[in-house]
Amino acid sequence: MRLVSAVVERMDIKKIERSYSRNGRNEYPPRILLKVMIYAYMRQIYSTREIERTCRENICFMYLLEGCPAPDHNTIARFRSERLAGCEKELLEQFVTILAERGFVSLATVFIDGTKIEANANRYSFVWKKGAEKRLTKLRAQVTKELPEMVQALGVKWHVPEVPQIHHLKKLRKKLYARAVAESLVWVTGKGHRKAPLQKAIETVNTWLEKWKKYTQDLHICGDRNSYSKTDHDATFMHMKEDHMGNGQLKPGYNVNVASSEEFIIGNYISADRNDVRTLIPFTEYLKRYPIERISVDSGYESEENYCYFESMKSIRLYVKPSNHEQKKTKKYRTDISRRENMAYDAETDIYTCANGKPVTFDGIKKSKSQSGFEMETSVYSCKDCAGCLLKAKCIRACGSKKPLAERNKVIYVSKRFARQREEMEERINTDEGKLIRVNRSIQAEGVFAMTKEKMGFRRFLLRSAVKVEVEWTLLSLAYNLLKLHHKIQTGRLGTGLMVPKGFPAGL
Repeated sequence: MRLVSAVVERMDIKKIERSYSRNGRNEYPPRILLKVMIYAYMRQIYSTREIERTCRENICFMYLLEGCPAPDHNTIARFRSERLAGCEKELLEQFVTILAERGFVSLATVFIDGTKIEANANRYSFVWKKGAEKRLTKLRAQVTKELPEMVQALGVKWHVPEVPQIHHLKKLRKKLYARAVAESLVWVTGKGHRKAPLQKAIETVNTWLEKWKKYTQDLHICGDRNSYSKTDHDATFMHMKEDHMGNGQLKPGYNVNVASSEEFIIGNYISADRNDVRTLIPFTEYLKRYPIERISVDSGYESEENYCYFESMKSIRLYVKPSNHEQKKTKKYRTDISRRENMAYDAETDIYTCANGKPVTFDGIKKSKSQSGFEMETSVYSCKDCAGCLLKAKCIRACGSKKPLAERNKVIYVSKRFARQREEMEERINTDEGKLIRVNRSIQAEGVFAMTKEKMGFRRFLLRSAVKVEVEWTLLSLAYNLLKLHHKIQTGRLGTGLMVPKGFPAGL
């Protein structure tokens, strides 16, 4: 409790104070509310009503309130979701600076890992991008077919475009309403009334416009994602380990990436991406504010684009275990004749030789782009004579091809730059320094989520929208750091750095 008070007193919270109105008086100083919020998260109290009740009963919270009465749960909720929004990253940065200035954390080696945490959204409120695209295509076809017939039946002088758009329907609706006023159209509803053709046409156009707007809005909210939740538009449906039905059901959630150094959280990056590959570059750009020399991640972050990014930067070295690192150790991998790695290769002639002794020659280069626009080149090799080969069934994989095996030839796709980067990374992670970093990654990166999700019991966000979710996770990060700092003070482990197991060379 006293540690929380001492740390918050050393923070600059002018940005939070500027979020309040200049008119009137604040009932509770922002610094006191910040202390209460952080200490509540340290005690696994996340509900604002529970925080209010604890402030009335717990003497530790009374000490932090400094004589002020227990705040109402609405006051606590507004402070968390409104006042802290936009200030959360600065608070965490200040705390990391306090640790670095006192030598409690070096920031030389950083470990990044990600986890998925469920959003505060209905599990069945999904909207799928492909479904919206299909419905919009179907609606456009219906409008294109029925619109000329409608205009002709009403005798309206209006040019029907070949491909109607939403602004065309708006103009037509305006013209139909003007005609309804001129003819003094009587609108009828309910049973026993027959609607005029003009009224039916106006209602049909309104229905088309309403659906068109809805489908377009769904696609706009999805963006480059494949889904979103109706109750939290920033949440994406993704697989999670916490499956309440045990059937691999998708749930709305966020991909939370955490950077840790010497067991402290130094940065967060919350994304709606279902995997970690696209989060590494923007997260590293944020972490450049710290004097980082090495970044260690797991195989989920490996990609050619990420390798090229760190090669161009040069100031930070990347340590990542390739996704095929463990596979290469197995006998099944080493004896698989279909793999390029198990074929003989002549670099001068640029020719592979298959298990049957036949050449697999270079055909050309296939260019492609990732979702972020990164350009990749893949070399294509093929064997011209696979007919009658006895090893064909083992050498050629199915890969979903509809062509019969007898009519197919061996084809290899190789990204030479990616293959080179993987070989260099294998050499790097197998050095003494690489092995030490890999050992510590499993301790520090995984330890953060073990603490926050298991011991602190944080498995679901309470707030909605990406901005508020980031505030909530930052409060949890500050609480985690203070608990870790308190524990290290009590056990005398401050400034311990990387953990060096027995048997490692001295000086690492």
